[in-house]
Formats: sequence, structure tokens, C-alpha cells
Amino acid sequence: MRGLRRFGRNNGLSLVLFALFLVTFAGGQFFTGQREYNADRRERGQPPVGVAGYARSAHFLEATAENWESEFFQMFVYVTLTVLLFQKGSAESNDPDNPRTPEPALTARSPWAARRGGWVRKLYEHSLSLVLAGLFMLSFVLHAVGGNRLRNEEAAAHGEVLLSTWDYLGTARFWFESFQNWQSEFLSIGLMVVLTVFLREKNSPESKPVNTPHGEHS
Repeated sequence: MRGLRRFGRNNGLSLVLFALFLVTFAGGQFFTGQREYNADRRERGQPPVGVAGYARSAHFLEATAENWESEFFQMFVYVTLTVLLFQKGSAESNDPDNPRTPEPALTARSPWAARRGGWVRKLYEHSLSLVLAGLFMLSFVLHAVGGNRLRNEEAAAHGEVLLSTWDYLGTARFWFESFQNWQSEFLSIGLMVVLTVFLREKNSPESKPVNTPHGEHS
């Protein structure tokens, strides 16, 4: 029991966030999406789909991939930009007057890839941005595939021409879906960068200490 409590304390943030993800994804998006999709199908004179059918549907794939795409894109761009650019006084930025935190000494407890050296270490040094970029690209492709399937499903019901996934990538519909999500992600993270210069949240690692002057980083 003590070990379980310790595990919960040490991993509480990720456990709660993933629990919230499951509730909003499986309990929220999935079932409300199924109802919306079936309403659209009824308008087209098509029969409703059940849970299993909706899980395989283009509607579910497109909606999920479209949102994940914007989140992973935002995080990839943000992680990369924080290496190169600064916002003085922001808790989300390195200090432009002292931009590089000294690397701790290599020890036996350091990650294996860091101890391995050579190209393995070089790859590991950028593994976070590489994985985020990979997840973005995967979501981007799934968004295009799912969005095209959904678009063709609607087009077939109205006797309109069908498109290939490649052709769908050139449509205003695909890029509107992408840009409307991307802009909100960049707005939110941009506000976070600026607001942490002036505002505080006591005991949060995403905030500077309350007594820290606006122009300082710690």
C-alpha cells in the first residue's frame, strides 16, 4: 500500500492528465461524435451506426487526427523555438542573458543513450522534438486520409465527384480544418509565454516565484 501511495504521489500529474484524456476522449468526444455522425447520416437517408461502426468511421478518424495534429505541431514548434528564441522574464523561456543551463555531470544513473555517446547521444539530444515531429506527421496523414474518406462519403450521397487523398490535400476544406486549430494553439502558447512574465501561480513549476521581478527568470 505504501508503494502504491508513493507511485501515485510521484506520478499523480500524468495519471490525472491521462485519466482526463480518457474521460473526454472515450466518454465525451466518442459518444457525442457518434450522435452527431448519426444525425448527419439520417439527413442523408442512411442508417445509423453503432459503437463499433463509429470507431471505424471516417468521421471519428478525421475528428481525432485533426485535433492531435494541431497539438503535436504546436508542441514540436514550441520545443524547437525555445532552443533558439527568448522571452525575457518568461517562465517558459531561457534567460537571454544566461541562455544555457550547464549540463549535469554524466553519472551511472544518466540515461543509457546519454552514456552511450556518439550518434546515439546526438539523436537522444533531440529525441523530444523528433518524436513530436513524428507524431505530428502521423496525425497529419491520418487527418488527410480520414478527412478525404468523410468528404467522399458525403460526396457519394449527393452524387458528386470523389477525390483521392492527394487531391484532398489541395482543398480549402483540409487546410481550413488545419489552420483553425493551429492558430488557436499558437495563440494559447503565446499568451502563456507572455502572461508568465507578469502573473504568478504559487508553487507551480510553470510560474516564477511570486517575489521574482517581472524581468528576471528566477
